[in-house]
Amino acid sequence: MPQQATPSDRTADRRAITDTLTRLLDAWARHDAGAYGAEFTEDASYITFVGTYYRGRRDIAESHRILFAKFLKGTRLADELVDLRFLGPDTAVVNSRGDTYKGARPKALAKVQTYTLVREADGRWRIAAFHNTKRKPLMEAFSFKMAPGLVPAGDR
Repeated sequence: MPQQATPSDRTADRRAITDTLTRLLDAWARHDAGAYGAEFTEDASYITFVGTYYRGRRDIAESHRILFAKFLKGTRLADELVDLRFLGPDTAVVNSRGDTYKGARPKALAKVQTYTLVREADGRWRIAAFHNTKRKPLMEAFSFKMAPGLVPAGDR
């Protein structure tokens, strides 16, 4: 059984979690749906920005096999970590900004993701749940102008 970090020192866990996300990006870059799916738990849930719900590693991998061959052919995945926090010794939530792209990496990333990761029995951190939301910058700007209290505290 792998040694767990103490609550005060989660450096190794943080590194393992960011390594999981790096492997996810690398699998996307290779359009390797099997490797992409391997970063998820067997029963993971996956919600796309259009609202499609996939359940399970096999469903996630198979959907990406088709996406990589059609709609996402030739794309890369950009992802920037916004926040990583632990909910217990074997559970973490990661929020990030991301987007798919071809050619040059976009300066502004149009999507926001939430990953819930768990440490499985083999010691590896895998994604148990993923939710992707497309940002609406114009709607955000309008609502912030009309109701300044809606601006997130970190952006004030």
